Amino acid sequence: MKKPVFVSAQDAAAMIGDGKTVATIGMTLVSASETILKAIEKRFLETGSPNQLTLVHSCGQSDRDRGIQHFSHDGMLKCIIGGHWGLQPRMMKMIAENKMLAYCLPQGQFAQLYRSMAGGEPGKITKVGLGTFIDPRLGGGKMNEITQDAPDIVDVVKIDGEEYMRYKPIPLDYCIIRGTYVDENGNLSTEEEAMQLEVLSAVFACKKFGGKVIAQAKYKVAAGSIHCKKVTVPGIFIDAVVMCDNPEEDHRQTHSFAYDPAYCGNIKVPVENSDVLPMNVRKLIGRRALMELTRDDVLNVGTGIPNDVVGPILAEEDVQEEVTITVESGIYGGIPMGGIDFGIAKNNFALIRHDDQFDYYNGAGVDVTFMGAGEIDPQGNVNATRLGVNPTGAGGFIDITTNAKHVVFCSTFTGKGLECSFEDGKLHINKEGTLIKFVNKLQQISYNGEIARKKGQKMHYVTERAVFELRQEGLVLIEIAPGIDLQTQVLDLMEYKPLISENLKEMDDLDGDEAKVSVLLKWIHNSANTIENKIEDWRSDQC
Repeated sequence: MKKPVFVSAQDAAAMIGDGKTVATIGMTLVSASETILKAIEKRFLETGSPNQLTLVHSCGQSDRDRGIQHFSHDGMLKCIIGGHWGLQPRMMKMIAENKMLAYCLPQGQFAQLYRSMAGGEPGKITKVGLGTFIDPRLGGGKMNEITQDAPDIVDVVKIDGEEYMRYKPIPLDYCIIRGTYVDENGNLSTEEEAMQLEVLSAVFACKKFGGKVIAQAKYKVAAGSIHCKKVTVPGIFIDAVVMCDNPEEDHRQTHSFAYDPAYCGNIKVPVENSDVLPMNVRKLIGRRALMELTRDDVLNVGTGIPNDVVGPILAEEDVQEEVTITVESGIYGGIPMGGIDFGIAKNNFALIRHDDQFDYYNGAGVDVTFMGAGEIDPQGNVNATRLGVNPTGAGGFIDITTNAKHVVFCSTFTGKGLECSFEDGKLHINKEGTLIKFVNKLQQISYNGEIARKKGQKMHYVTERAVFELRQEGLVLIEIAPGIDLQTQVLDLMEYKPLISENLKEMDDLDGDEAKVSVLLKWIHNSANTIENKIEDWRSDQC
């Protein structure tokens, strides 16, 4: 039986030659092979090798300090092909300064591209990405100036007269993965990992191109100790294993926890008072956004305001059982973490593979997705992927918004310095933000409003002071917050004038008990209507 060799981190780093293509698997700091990544960085800083690498990663893999930020040195990378860099400030700066070629691919398509590569297919064929900055006619995912003349890694193909995106295979030389237990034969499990990710698909893709797989593990156990159903990667596909000698620092479950069993499903914990969010502008936006839900909806939350507030609000109002919350990492249920720990949740009832999750998002699509937004134009197009000079990237944004039945964007009305307060059920703007978000022209198209309208997709844009709906005739203002002046605090702070609903409404009481239970009350109402309709249908059938 083929078995991997057990080596030091330094020996693993020495395996990687100049100019090679390296795939790393992880999300935020979850499953980051920190011991190996640090060793590669140390070798480069001491010897100048490995250099001119191509780094491949589907998810953002950093906590603003660790993870693949270890590769952010001049000359270390020739090219980066990634899904998201929002938690990698040094990498974003290098991309913006043209220190390397940089391509962005939608996270879900990237995760599934490994599967296509593993099976020897000509790439990943999908409609996801059409009409966005990933479309080669709108930039091809090229994130800086020096990449504009570089070869395309995506193209548009026609099948039965319809256009599709083709994400081209990326030959891999190395794949770096992480697990919890490894036995003497190299069989690797991931029990304590907070996500399942696309580990096996990436391993198979690497092997398809004759590459080598390097794994980091936390515990070494005797051969046969790991139940066969718990083996994530059979040892015959792993070339080298590095045992982490400092798990507290270099094999953390997440940025915030070295290990918490509630985040990998080993225990369930009570919801504490500390999980209740204080009233602020982000919570206000979340409350109004949740009014778009109905009972039994399956919802998704993206990074930023949605992930930071939606889960806690559902828990606070004790209505988690009325809907099902999901996260792109494969989570179902529970209370998602936000910020640097995006993608994990405590008390989730299911945790599936990352690439499998996107089969659902890209196929049937969730009932409602809550996403952040940076800019929105008169056609309902949204930019959430390039904010100023920072090339944050797509993450799962494009994948999820393409096929969701209802998209609810959550953002403050202005940015940079906005300060608000709430008194007597009214919103007060104490300090206006200096950044205009409703603009005539976007830096990038992350969400295509024209395509959305053609599909009949529902879209809302929820801010603390105004709510917009994308209709066939265009972007329509449908609600404003009590205490807000329509002209001076809404229309004058937009680069264009939106359509205004004839039935322009006032948002619900902002800080009273009515707001606290408004979401639950609407679900009860919708549920009652559903029950009544079912009774009427039954009566009709009997007649």
